[in-house]
Amino acid sequence: MTDKLDKVPGPADTPPAGAVPPEAIRAIPVRHFGRWISAVVAIVLLVTLVYAFGQSDNVRWATVPEKLFDPTILRGVGNTIWISIASMALGLVLGVLFAVMRLSKNPVTSTIAWFYIWLFRGTPVYVQLLIWFNLALIFPVLNLGFYKDEMTQVMTPFLAALLGLGLNEGAYMAEIVRAGIQSVDEGQSEASHALGMTRMQTMRRVVLPQAMRVIVPPSGNEFINMLKTSSLVVAVQYFDLLRAAQDIASTSFAVMEMFFVASIWYLALTSVFSVGQYYLERRYARGSLRSLPPTPLQKIKAKLSSFSNRKAVA
Repeated sequence: MTDKLDKVPGPADTPPAGAVPPEAIRAIPVRHFGRWISAVVAIVLLVTLVYAFGQSDNVRWATVPEKLFDPTILRGVGNTIWISIASMALGLVLGVLFAVMRLSKNPVTSTIAWFYIWLFRGTPVYVQLLIWFNLALIFPVLNLGFYKDEMTQVMTPFLAALLGLGLNEGAYMAEIVRAGIQSVDEGQSEASHALGMTRMQTMRRVVLPQAMRVIVPPSGNEFINMLKTSSLVVAVQYFDLLRAAQDIASTSFAVMEMFFVASIWYLALTSVFSVGQYYLERRYARGSLRSLPPTPLQKIKAKLSSFSNRKAVA
């Protein structure tokens, strides 16, 4: 409860007769000349670069939109998406498995997980792809007892690409998942054990759902990176987007044009999946933030509303 007080102006508040009222303060914004100069320099360099590419006689720009939706290119786009998703799924499964093994108190499983992560993170994925593709040089015949065939027939370009990308991704995902699991307070596991849950139940029902908040953002970045890294599968003769562009370039002699086509498609794919990653992160941020970050559509609506209000006031 508050009391309402009426303030009565006293003699000190009354200006003396004949006094000149003070002038209103005129605020002058600080001018940042350095920002203007750097912006002009950046724009000039950008325009010069675009102009240099546009004036080149060796690039037939009309070929770019013409080949953008070529059936061969679209087939390569589909294969790129497929090998990226399959490799990421394999890497995610291996990542969870080896992260749990790495955190295990069993020294054997922990050491095996450490060796796997050390090996596949320490060697280039390009080299790993070539090793899988040329595995027939070491094992000419694959003999599993119940299945026997020549290795060249087993190790198809798709399988070599899947193993090369998936196993390499599994090493990185193992570290990401391990960091996510360790971010969950140990008291959560202790409380679950006190309730009678087994170690596996605790991991599946308590730890992993909370760890997803930490795991999802870097995992999204890994998938975006996987989309671009998948271009390396051209080394194992897998027909992806880059391979499709190279095939068309070899017959049409439009080499740079087809590289631009491939770049446009890679940019489009990464942009689309980046939007999906944003909404996925937003979903898993529920419960940890007081207010969720606005969606791109909400940002556009807020900008339009602010602009219309400013126009109405003017």
